[in-house]
Amino acid sequence: MKVSGLNMEENILQLFPGDKFRFTCKSSLSCFNECCRDLNQFLYPYDILRLKNNLGISSGNFLGKYTVFHTGPETGLPVVSLKTDKDLELKCPFVTPSGCKVYKDRPSSCRTYPLSRLLSRNRETGRLSEYFMLFKEPHCLGFDNGKERTANEWIKDQGTEPYNEMNDMMMEIISLKNQKLPGELDMKSSYMFRMALYDLDAFRTYLFSDENMINYIDNNDMNAAEQDDAELLKIAFKWVKKEIFLST
Repeated sequence: MKVSGLNMEENILQLFPGDKFRFTCKSSLSCFNECCRDLNQFLYPYDILRLKNNLGISSGNFLGKYTVFHTGPETGLPVVSLKTDKDLELKCPFVTPSGCKVYKDRPSSCRTYPLSRLLSRNRETGRLSEYFMLFKEPHCLGFDNGKERTANEWIKDQGTEPYNEMNDMMMEIISLKNQKLPGELDMKSSYMFRMALYDLDAFRTYLFSDENMINYIDNNDMNAAEQDDAELLKIAFKWVKKEIFLST
């Protein structure tokens, strides 16, 4: 998503779930695939889960081949970014002339585009509110066409529900981190965080080799996690909260 050159006032709009906009993306548009270049693409844990399964490789192999790690300047947490092709205008490794080759398992930010989903928490009630930012990038011609729909309708049509559920768990982790451990994690905590949330296959091996895990993870959850990566990731979030941030 190429947003660095945008005029904030003219090209980024705030939308609430019921607000409408018009947009389409199709191969007949001359801008097709342009949003898949010049990327700075962050990946959530669930994005990695879906992509590595789509490609039929382990999480460790996926991370090594397609991503780079760095520390988030605001969160102090390990962040995973998609590795782009420097010789081809920072092109996404999964884009082809006919479109995205991992389309059915594309990352959440690709699904919601041209929207970005944001959450805010009421300090008094703790209630979460959802809203969106609409990015009108100069290269994109999709705003001149397409069906008018609400932000909520667009998000639902793009199949984001399981992504949002998992990404909200990640946001809880970030909030907890900011409260309890400001600054960068130490080396051990950083390794634990990376293994549990990003290298899920390595975490599964660790999980089922550590007898102490049985003490605070339900047997039914353990059985589900043995076969289901999504259930395993839910356990990973719980484990990170308990082992790194001493929370339940």
